[in-house]
This record gives sequence, C-alpha cells and structure tokens, in this order.
Amino acid sequence: MKPLLVAAVVLLVIALGLAGVVLGGADDSPGLQGLGAALVLGAVVVGVRTVRRAG
Repeated sequence: MKPLLVAAVVLLVIALGLAGVVLGGADDSPGLQGLGAALVLGAVVVGVRTVRRAG
C-alpha cells in the first residue's frame, strides 16, 4: 500500500478511537473506552510499522 494512503487510514482510525474514548467517558461505558483505546493503539502500531518498513 502507498504510505500516504496508510497515513490517511491511520489518522481516521485514531480519530474514531479518540471519539470512542470520549463518548465512552461521557456515557460511563468502560467497554467503549477500551475499544477506543485499542483502536488508537493498533493504529499507532500499524503506522510505526509502515514507516519503519518504508525507510
């Protein structure tokens, strides 16, 4: 995949994860906060791995 496309997808997933954490905190939902945090962590891992492989 192209690095620019990967970066766009990673940023989108991070935004969705952060929204899940915020909305889960407002609704007192630990499951939604956990899923949001997992999305953010997974997106960061994929982004870092892609950058390391490209360079």
